[in-house]
Amino acid sequence: MSHKKQLLIVANTPSDNTAALAQAALQGAQHPDIDSVEARLLTPFDTDANDVMSADGIVLGTTENFGYMSGALKDFFDRVYYPVLEHKQGMPYLLYVRAGLDGTGTISAVERIVTGLRWKALREPLLCHGAYQDEFTAQTEELGLLMAASLDAGIA
Repeated sequence: MSHKKQLLIVANTPSDNTAALAQAALQGAQHPDIDSVEARLLTPFDTDANDVMSADGIVLGTTENFGYMSGALKDFFDRVYYPVLEHKQGMPYLLYVRAGLDGTGTISAVERIVTGLRWKALREPLLCHGAYQDEFTAQTEELGLLMAASLDAGIA
């Protein structure tokens, strides 16, 4: 049997709504039609460079804090950046942002870091903006499914 590809979901979940988004991303990644991908969900604080090194793709989830990414996601990047820099170039990633403001500062900050890591976005970031809406959950589930399906099909 062939080796399963590893999908890592790193999501900051300080509220019930953001926890629901992270679970939706995981649910999408674990779609029953995808059998060659194994998905794991970790908080930024529980994730280290070894987790990233073993991943074939990554989904990043963050809240917008003061127009920037969450401190938890920034801490994650601070700890893993140099250990993975030369080893994970070209890794596919997706980003979702739960934003109360406009999300642009958060997206820009994450994109600067992943550009330095030379990771490749599969699509534009998902911005869940404004008052919480149930459609955010469905959109985040689709994001997890997109990454898993892309890994499963060998196009990411």
